[in-house]
Amino acid sequence: MRSNDSATTATAIAVNAPAPSSATAVTGLATAASETTAPAGRTPAGRGVLLAGLGVASFSLTFPGTAWALEGMGPWTVVMLRSVLAAVLAGSALAVLRVRLPERRHWAGIAVVAGGVVLGFPLLTTLALQTSTTSHAAVVVGLLPLTTAACSALRTGARPSRTFWVASLVGAAVVLGFAVQQSGGAPSRSDLLLFAALLVCAAGYTEGGRLARHMPGWQVIGWALVLCLPVTVAGAAVALSTEPLRLTAHAVTGLLWLAAGSQFLGLVVWYRGMAVIGVSKASQLQLAQPLLTLVWSVLLLGERLPPAAPLTALAVLACIVVTQRARG
Repeated sequence: MRSNDSATTATAIAVNAPAPSSATAVTGLATAASETTAPAGRTPAGRGVLLAGLGVASFSLTFPGTAWALEGMGPWTVVMLRSVLAAVLAGSALAVLRVRLPERRHWAGIAVVAGGVVLGFPLLTTLALQTSTTSHAAVVVGLLPLTTAACSALRTGARPSRTFWVASLVGAAVVLGFAVQQSGGAPSRSDLLLFAALLVCAAGYTEGGRLARHMPGWQVIGWALVLCLPVTVAGAAVALSTEPLRLTAHAVTGLLWLAAGSQFLGLVVWYRGMAVIGVSKASQLQLAQPLLTLVWSVLLLGERLPPAAPLTALAVLACIVVTQRARG
């Protein structure tokens, strides 16, 4: 079976100035997750970690979902249809709640989110997963937290502590060493695609996290999906006419999860968490994502768990603890 992994990302949600009656509903949708799931007395930082963690859990199923979808569809069909379906969900919510268009100054940032999170990362990782196993792709994408933290520092001027950077570099080194050991030390075409995916996704995460301080995070990804609709609808039409299509239970389930879970709802809670605890710290929670994906690859795809995985898991979790405690 062909394997796949993907971590698509997310940022946090910060609510804008209310707009008459619809603003109340929008705020309710944007903050419901944090307010209803967090017990009384939980600190804002704790809620942020919880929400970002839910996003990571959602993203950990992206590669297995892609692997299932690829059983019955071509890579371009998977990427375009998942974006179109997610845009339908997001656009419906925006329309029902009568959300106003973002301010003109925010559209450039939304375009970056669209190019990195909606189109770039899904396309590059799906193409890579045609020849790479889900477990291998998962550990390579484990470098995303460090890439995102570096991108955030450059874009927002954030200056995490030295301890934060040391722990991040150690975590990245562990993940990279694991990936190199699994690939035999020679980067393949799929590795290059995955490295490119890291860069565009980090840019999308960073910009989405910044925008989520000015508008609810679900609106950030929602408008990004809607902005891409002309491209994704046309792309889906072309892909469906040129690539084979076999609607198996796995293929349909995988596609629906990619659209609803990975591409929209996961990004909603992820962006919300980022807005609360910051892009750099939220991104370090993704160090756990490769290990979660490895578990799903065994349970859902029948892949054999690499022997080094338990040690990698312990090292990565230790790095997460350090980065979360380090002051930015």
